[in-house]
Amino acid sequence: MAVKIRMKKMGRPHRPFFRVCAMDIRSPRDGKVIEELGYYDPMVRDVDARAILKGDRIAYWLSVGAQTSDKCKVLIRKYGANGTHLEAQKSALEKLKTFKHQAPAPYKPPPKPEPVAEAPPAEGAAEGAAEAPAEGSTGTE
Repeated sequence: MAVKIRMKKMGRPHRPFFRVCAMDIRSPRDGKVIEELGYYDPMVRDVDARAILKGDRIAYWLSVGAQTSDKCKVLIRKYGANGTHLEAQKSALEKLKTFKHQAPAPYKPPPKPEPVAEAPPAEGAAEGAAEAPAEGSTGTE
């Protein structure tokens, strides 16, 4: 069986995402895979944090004769087991962790104000106001 290391396209429109996979050479681009070897996200701002690869598994597949696509060859050369950009990738991933958007704190309702104890009404003022209007008056005068 001939094996090729290539990228399987995933994601959604205008937001691509790729998985680096070992696939049978006869399978379609987005078809069945033998093993997933990493991923590549071209939408990440920092170039060195875009590809995460399993270098030891890629080395195994290359040792048993797997071929690579052109783009995967570049990614493996940069970020594989003996990649040229591994230190830059490590620092970019650390920077990405520190600047990653933190989830907002859960909503906490503001504290309820304590009920104010009502002062007892003054004796003369409260009684006059609480009385109903006289029988002859309508209350609209």
